[in-house]
Amino acid sequence: MLENTLINDIHIKDIEEQEVFPLLEVDLKKVYENTKYVVDLCKNQGISVAGVVKVVHAMPQIVSEMDKAGCKYLATSRINQVIEMKKQGVKKPIMLIRIPMYNEIKQLVEYADISLNSEIETLKKINEECKNINKNHKVILMMDLGDLREGVVDEKEFINLALYVEKELTNVKLYGIGTNLGCYGSVKPTEENLGKLCEVAEKIEALIGRELDVVSGGATSSLTLIWDGKIPSKINNLRIGEGILVAKDLDDFWEYDMSMLHQDSFVLKAQVVEVKNKPSHPIGEIFIDAFGNKPTYEDRGKRRRALLAIGKQDFVSVDTLIPIDKNIEVIGASSDHLIIDIENCKTNYKLGDVIEFNIYYPHLLYLSGSKDVNKKFIY
Repeated sequence: MLENTLINDIHIKDIEEQEVFPLLEVDLKKVYENTKYVVDLCKNQGISVAGVVKVVHAMPQIVSEMDKAGCKYLATSRINQVIEMKKQGVKKPIMLIRIPMYNEIKQLVEYADISLNSEIETLKKINEECKNINKNHKVILMMDLGDLREGVVDEKEFINLALYVEKELTNVKLYGIGTNLGCYGSVKPTEENLGKLCEVAEKIEALIGRELDVVSGGATSSLTLIWDGKIPSKINNLRIGEGILVAKDLDDFWEYDMSMLHQDSFVLKAQVVEVKNKPSHPIGEIFIDAFGNKPTYEDRGKRRRALLAIGKQDFVSVDTLIPIDKNIEVIGASSDHLIIDIENCKTNYKLGDVIEFNIYYPHLLYLSGSKDVNKKFIY
């Protein structure tokens, strides 16, 4: 039954006039402008930017805009993306920002210019592979300042590792040192912890008799110290992805005014496949959903709902999707469907209509990598 709705009354737009949904729309002009702003901001403090493109799976259109906007390096955590960028003709130095696996060292040496490292055995293998093909490779040694992801915790051990690379590895250059903050342990970048990195850098420089090329002070969260005028002067590099491409975290979670940056460079568009009046509370005994969770529901009576053809398989987290129509309420999702409440909407949404959402970093990570989500680039 169609609930007293005639088939002829169903509003479906001509498929030939439509884009193919679900769709991730990318405004390349906004990506360029965001990149340029952040690059110039950092440059004024003597800091270079490694533009991190892992979240967009190194889409060449986006890589190109970040390159043109002045990133000194392009960075990703996946060796296949490094290889693709090289094959596409990227001339800027490419940085692998995840500790290399043994099985990718051959490709690392062939394609990546710089890599982040913390293990002596991995560094030895990199040196061996460099010798095999008569090539040199630059490394940034990672120091763990408390976030407890990658890096050496003990200062003496860290300095000894740096001296080993400098003096013993003939084909590996000690290019610099760096740290990661906030990505796992949620540790906030401060003058104190980044100051310690700078102190260690100075100790290493005194022992090797030269300046390090790079002292890399973290990622997007370290931009807060630039805005506050508190970033240690020896920090000369940041690895930035979210702060360029999405630019929401510092605004929403750190309470910094990010209005100078576009926060809508990426827009998710999904199509309505069902519109019904339904109870707001499931009928029957509540057990678990498709993901093993036992959610709770508020009984608000019958409500007008729409079902969209996209789901957790595409964006994983439903809670932080931002409908551009403020009267839409996101109710939940399964693997392949997104459920929204349209009871209070001024627009009379019908089948075939397209609902638009602004997104956060985790959504972009999954949407950009999903083969089931089409991509459209505008300028």
